[in-house]
Amino acid sequence: MRSSDLLLDAFDRVRESVHAAVRGLTEDDLTARVDPDANSIAWLVWHLTRIQDDHVAGAFGTAQVWTEDDWISAFGLGFPPGATGYGHSRAQVAAVRAPADLLLGYYDAVHARTLEHLETLTEADLDRVVDEAWDPPVTLGVRLVSVITDDNQHAGQAAYVRGMLERR
Repeated sequence: MRSSDLLLDAFDRVRESVHAAVRGLTEDDLTARVDPDANSIAWLVWHLTRIQDDHVAGAFGTAQVWTEDDWISAFGLGFPPGATGYGHSRAQVAAVRAPADLLLGYYDAVHARTLEHLETLTEADLDRVVDEAWDPPVTLGVRLVSVITDDNQHAGQAAYVRGMLERR
């Protein structure tokens, strides 16, 4: 098995978790918060998708799906084009309102782009430095594992919020 096969499988598992957290929920369900400072399912899925889009595009030197395919207009959030949700305030979290089909459409577009990149990956590519702002510098392999880890954490949080809402 090649490293790229493991990465493909990991990103496919993230997709399964994201779809399971969102599928069948109304926009009100997706934007509900268990308390005023908690993140909603909509925000969590939007954020994990923005991070994946931003980090994968940056690592492979391509445009983000968010702007290239104009998902930014489809969502109409009013955030700057580079916003990923990092450091968002309570009000900004509340501003992320979207129906399930929009959230999953954007996620699936980013997932497809990610898979396109991974299918061209060689073992040597994983050692390529993609971010020198860190000490030690971040390689492509480390960046991809970081995205998978972040995605899984946020997809798990979304699943937890869904469970809390279903118990109400």
